[in-house]
Amino acid sequence: MRTRFQTFAAAAICISGMAALLWAQDSQPSSVDAAKSESPKDSAKKGGRGKRAPRPGVPTPGVRREMSSIMPTAVFAVDGNPDWQVTSEDAEWVTSGRMSIVARMDPKTNMVAAVVMVGKTPCSGLASGFGSIWVPNCGDKTVSRIDTKTNQVVATVPAGPAQSEGGIAASPEAVWLATDPKGVVSKIDPKTNMVTAEVTVAADPAGMTYGEGYVWVTSPKSNMLTGIDPKTAKVVYSVEVGPGPRFVTSGAGSAWTLNQGDGTLSRVDAKTGKLVTNIELGVPGTGGELAFGGGYVWATVGEIPITQIDPATNKVVKQWFGPGGDSIRFAFGSVWLSNLSMHNVWRIDPNQP
Repeated sequence: MRTRFQTFAAAAICISGMAALLWAQDSQPSSVDAAKSESPKDSAKKGGRGKRAPRPGVPTPGVRREMSSIMPTAVFAVDGNPDWQVTSEDAEWVTSGRMSIVARMDPKTNMVAAVVMVGKTPCSGLASGFGSIWVPNCGDKTVSRIDTKTNQVVATVPAGPAQSEGGIAASPEAVWLATDPKGVVSKIDPKTNMVTAEVTVAADPAGMTYGEGYVWVTSPKSNMLTGIDPKTAKVVYSVEVGPGPRFVTSGAGSAWTLNQGDGTLSRVDAKTGKLVTNIELGVPGTGGELAFGGGYVWATVGEIPITQIDPATNKVVKQWFGPGGDSIRFAFGSVWLSNLSMHNVWRIDPNQP
């Protein structure tokens, strides 16, 4: 299996322009194939969803766009179901839970540079820090540590994620992961690759990120966002945000949560720990992810793969409807969009009309 992946990675090529767009859209699997490739994050998205109404988006004139209008600058083919992403100093990384791999994408060559076998069923985000990529695995309740110089797993941490649809974060001090749904965030020491401390937060901890000096943790069932001081491993902020916050990012002096309950985006001031506002995105329901970069907040959900929010005005400025999406990042001057059902990742110029 390893040989087949390595061969595939070497053969992966960049397809740009309209040809890439057509190829990506034509490569969508049948419903049977999609069911076979379902990951824990896929399952979480479907939980309780049923036949819900389409996501409305925002009605602001001039905001709506169609995914068919986007011409990606590069398309990275990734076997299985490409999903969670993270950025390192010179690469973009993406998981494929069904294949138990992490693919390294080179922004200079626009090619898949390496494919790394990790623990069973990677899930719940990725983190970059201490010269490594940290990969939570739902299948065997571990965290795989990939050396970014060798593209090899160099350690396996005996700690598993509390949820499949959550997150992991790296601060300058340690790596942080929610490990117990009762409300436990574990601090992983990169020197020993072991859990050295635990922090109690609201029950059902899920999304996680580091930014603005704090580790931020969402708890969807209690509508809470918790800010942890990574130096002391103590809770500093606990603030109620919109309903069902799961994904979280930071930037522009704030922490931001994507709220699955009503499809809003909550903004919390990182200096005061106070809720600033809830921004209507029109993307209620399960699934999705959130990122900050290029001066904007970026959200992705099914049916509306890209929503661009301006923190200067707290308003949606552009929103793209159509197929694609699942995970989103801003890195190397581009938007990176995981298209789980299309088996690829798009690199997109953020200055789309």
